[in-house]
Amino acid sequence: MIDLDVNEAGRKKNIERCKEKGIILPTFAQMRDPSLIPESIKSELSSIGLWDVHPRNLFRVNWHNEPKEKGGKFGNVNFIELPSSITGCKARIIGLVGKWFPTGAHKVGAAYACLAPELVTGRFDPTTKKAVWPSTGNYCRGGAYISKLLSCPSIAILPAGMSRERFDWLKTMAEEVIATPGTESNVKEIFDKCAELERTRPDAVIFNQFDQLPNHLWHYQVTGPAMAEVFGQVAGPQDHLSGVVLSSGSAGTLGSGSYLRDHFPGCRVAVAEALQCPTILENGFGEHRIEGIGDKHIPWIHDVRDTDAAIGVDDELPMRFIRLFNEPAGKKALLENGVPQALVDKLDWMGISSVGNLIGAIKLAKYYELGEHDVVFTMFTDSMVMYQSRLAELNAERGVYDQRQADRDLDRLAGIEVDHVMELSQVDKRRIHNLKYFTWVEQRGKSVSELRAQWDDYRSYWGDLRNQVGALDELIEDFNAEVLR
Repeated sequence: MIDLDVNEAGRKKNIERCKEKGIILPTFAQMRDPSLIPESIKSELSSIGLWDVHPRNLFRVNWHNEPKEKGGKFGNVNFIELPSSITGCKARIIGLVGKWFPTGAHKVGAAYACLAPELVTGRFDPTTKKAVWPSTGNYCRGGAYISKLLSCPSIAILPAGMSRERFDWLKTMAEEVIATPGTESNVKEIFDKCAELERTRPDAVIFNQFDQLPNHLWHYQVTGPAMAEVFGQVAGPQDHLSGVVLSSGSAGTLGSGSYLRDHFPGCRVAVAEALQCPTILENGFGEHRIEGIGDKHIPWIHDVRDTDAAIGVDDELPMRFIRLFNEPAGKKALLENGVPQALVDKLDWMGISSVGNLIGAIKLAKYYELGEHDVVFTMFTDSMVMYQSRLAELNAERGVYDQRQADRDLDRLAGIEVDHVMELSQVDKRRIHNLKYFTWVEQRGKSVSELRAQWDDYRSYWGDLRNQVGALDELIEDFNAEVLR
């Protein structure tokens, strides 16, 4: 359960600060359905850029933003459906698009969901504390941005090997940026830095996405319904929502898979992970290049009982396909293969992990032999905005991307095989869940009783968490009412 106990003195202090800074907080209901946002706020947004550091952009933390850089309103959920000319399978594969969130990635939603309860309950004091955002990529970017909008100082922690664009942008947003050793797979080094800050920095408050239950709650209550909304718009009378494939990372986005599982009987939830670091598939280790999906552990907030399969993705494939989707020779090959120009123009809406998720969705569709009336959802977390340096590095390493290489990669895309797909038995799920013990109980001080409750009393544990959204929205509404008084 999320702690919603109120520190009255701290709450009053935060109300006065928000009043001074002109900050109003969106509710979960408004993030799920922006039609509930007051017209006065929508009017203000008409002159504000999508990435601007302005508190009204808190109300753009949703899936319904108009795809515009400035002044966008709200409309349908942003998504891309990939045709069989790209996927090579009969099933319909649809990805929700994170590009049209502030910062260009949907992780701002999880970050807001983690910080907002601490503000409205008065437990976080931005005049004496700093919000610490550890991640392998977009979550710490989202956390630094949300902190800026909420006038809270922040510390961003991410591995030194992440893309240059991430660091350049973070330096404009966070008060401190800490680079830990390694790359995407070096999550323990991030945790070690958090433990050090907890020991040595009394001003540091850790918002660890891997154990923050509001991360799961936001995706269950906001992302899952967004997928269901898209399905309602595009599905024919015979179509079935058959699956969703999501990278593990913090496991927060997997909350949307739980929502679909609850509302669409027969929907399978699969976790994609890098084959070079097969944590779920083989209890393994290693290094990989799919930026943003930290691994080598099972996140505390992963409801493993709701996971039906694990899918290994060779990290070489996303590196090839971002070139196919973004280089002139690749676009030419796609057009010649019948991919519509309008879709080719949107393929840069998919960053490296987005392409990895696409590969996982293709493998799931092929593995289960899904047909033309089956719909599979996935997540296009961010766009190529943060990865132009990776394209330059690939060109320097492998040479200019030409038509011959594009044709090879197009064939590789059409011929994706169903290797490294594992359906999870009940024993498999329990084995994976039990791996949490070594990271979270031994290293991070979680209790064995809560670990057992996640598994043995899973309906109560996860159900009670998901039912907290009403109480949380009431706290936000009461907080706003006093800010506006």
